[in-house]
Amino acid sequence: MTDTAARTRTTDVTADAPATGYRPHAKYVLLLGMMCALPAISNDIYLPSLPDVARDLGTSATAAQLTMTAMMLGGAVGQLVIGPLSDRFGRRLPVLVGVALHVVTSVLCAAVTGVEILIALRVLQGFFNASATVVAMAVIRDRFVGADASRLISRLMLVIGIAPLFAPSVGGLIAGEFGWRAVFLALGLFGVGLWVVCWRRLPETLPAARRRGAGLRTALGGYRALLRDRHFVALAIMPGLGNAVLMSYVVGSPFVLQEGYGLTSHQFSLLFAVNGLGLVAGAQVNAALVRRVAPIRIIRVVLPVSLALTLGLLAIAITGVGGLPVLLVMLWLVLAMVNFAPPNASALALSRHGEIAGTAAALIGATQATISGLISPVSGLLGGDAVAMAGVMVGAAASALLVLALATPAYRPGGGWTG
Repeated sequence: MTDTAARTRTTDVTADAPATGYRPHAKYVLLLGMMCALPAISNDIYLPSLPDVARDLGTSATAAQLTMTAMMLGGAVGQLVIGPLSDRFGRRLPVLVGVALHVVTSVLCAAVTGVEILIALRVLQGFFNASATVVAMAVIRDRFVGADASRLISRLMLVIGIAPLFAPSVGGLIAGEFGWRAVFLALGLFGVGLWVVCWRRLPETLPAARRRGAGLRTALGGYRALLRDRHFVALAIMPGLGNAVLMSYVVGSPFVLQEGYGLTSHQFSLLFAVNGLGLVAGAQVNAALVRRVAPIRIIRVVLPVSLALTLGLLAIAITGVGGLPVLLVMLWLVLAMVNFAPPNASALALSRHGEIAGTAAALIGATQATISGLISPVSGLLGGDAVAMAGVMVGAAASALLVLALATPAYRPGGGWTG
């Protein structure tokens, strides 16, 4: 597919979409944000329990970290399956079924006796969680394009950012009082609440006239069209690499900060909340900035800055200059940059294929989950210390910049390209 054809088709779809002039109210943003946050909550609330899981199930820290990675990889596969289904059956049915099955797997996770079973169940949990994320992104594309979509996605980060702020603290309190298994029962209760809200409040944004035919051939045809659009692929990869920076921190920080620097679980939860503020602040700055600056222009400035900050973090981790306080300040700055590129890249990618928004959202989400899922446990394999964690962040940030420079015209003459 040529770039001209992609832009033409996007224009046609945009004209048909009910997004023009539409402004979502706060409850609508909150609902979509909670749907997008389900995978993050499923990981973050469980995060402080990783050392306890390793001890209780008699396994290694790396195996415990794999229970995090397993959910992300399950989510990648789930999005690839559920995305086309949402283009065929509408947005509501897939998310109602998926969230219901999330509740079932959460309860089963609470009853496991071995890490292998827990890993397998987390794969399934990620698969079913994917329904909430992919449907939320498809709903956004059903109603918004371009800068409007990027702004809404950034606003969702305010809701999604509540997970890093409160989920580890809540999870730590639950695990401290009732054990880590109770954390999964709490996830099940959260799923029940989300299911009820989706059933009552989530509108159907894909009319029957715009739904695609069922079948494997139709789904594969949609993915084939997306993969032939190299600019879409490049834009879809960048959120995954950005999220890999975040997940390297999420997965590695309990061991780096609690075992490496001796922080208590309460101190770690408090620090995690402070870093969560950085994530939220960055997303809200981006939401305001995108009103005046083209999304691609933001991306091409942010990615070099992110690489420079991760290199600074690595240098501090290696030399130990300034000790823990300086390390934490630089880490906060790195995390504050994380939520600039992904919303803009996702919105630009979705704007190219509005006629298969569910499939496009699925491929973006699957790519993001796969990349971050594969990269995030690398720091554990490299030793699990601050140097390993920062080194993985550098690799992810450098890769994102290379993708932008080599696979898009962002740094070429006429770099005001908008996707």
